[in-house]
Amino acid sequence: MKKILTSITCICFASLFLTSCIVSKKKYLAEQARANAEHANSVQLGKDLADEKATNVKLNGKINDQNATISGLNGEIANLNKRIARLKDSINLEENTVYELNSQVNDLGNENKRTKKQLNSTNAQIEAQRQRLEQLQALIDQQQKATEALRKKIADALQGFNSSELTVTMKNGRVYISMQEGLLFPSGSAVVNPKGRDALSKVASVLNTSKDINIDIEGHTDSLPIHTKMYADNWDLSTARATSIAHVLIDDYHVVPAKLVASGRSEYDPVATNSTPEGRAQNRRTEIILEPKLDELMQLMEGKK
Repeated sequence: MKKILTSITCICFASLFLTSCIVSKKKYLAEQARANAEHANSVQLGKDLADEKATNVKLNGKINDQNATISGLNGEIANLNKRIARLKDSINLEENTVYELNSQVNDLGNENKRTKKQLNSTNAQIEAQRQRLEQLQALIDQQQKATEALRKKIADALQGFNSSELTVTMKNGRVYISMQEGLLFPSGSAVVNPKGRDALSKVASVLNTSKDINIDIEGHTDSLPIHTKMYADNWDLSTARATSIAHVLIDDYHVVPAKLVASGRSEYDPVATNSTPEGRAQNRRTEIILEPKLDELMQLMEGKK
């Protein structure tokens, strides 16, 4: 019985051992499978980690490249900002320049308008001046013709006298009737002799038919001094002779007194040398100077017309 129990016990123990061995093997295999799986996972994780590291390295490289690119872009942006700032300054400068240029253009436009206005005014003045000059020239021509006509009348009236007694010339727009002392006066006297009166009558006949004539009578002497009871010097004698002729023209031949001016020039307006008798004889003369009135001409010259 004891052997049977022992046998049974051994069988039970063996059964339990076998059961236990079977269970442990399963666990072992399961653990081994799990361990293998974990190892495979670990290997995969290692590979993934390595891949991640490689990816990170690449990403870091890209990041570094991007950072470098960003840095470069930031530098370019900074440069662009500087260029923008310079362009803004340049634009402001150009705007100021444009403003100044526009201002200058406006000033030039205004100056051009003023210049055109002045030019138009100048052209008008030039035209007015041209017209005045034409009128003036026409009047001068008219005066010259009138003076020449007057000279011819006087010369025709005095044809009976020779050149040693008197001359009729035209000078500076005037008619000069130059009468020698021998024709008009005795030596040292201011009394007109008959032949002189005859010559003066012929001159008066022209003067009385000619309107608008100014008449200057000038007495002249030589340089030899004179001192008599009648005349203190040559001034007195030359003035007395001019006045005497004026009286003959006015009193005897009715020339309008308002037309006449009588004056003495003494020895100070000679026509020849006083160092010879012939020269002194030419200087002893009385001149009747006729000039057509220039009122219209003077008014034109003064701008009254």
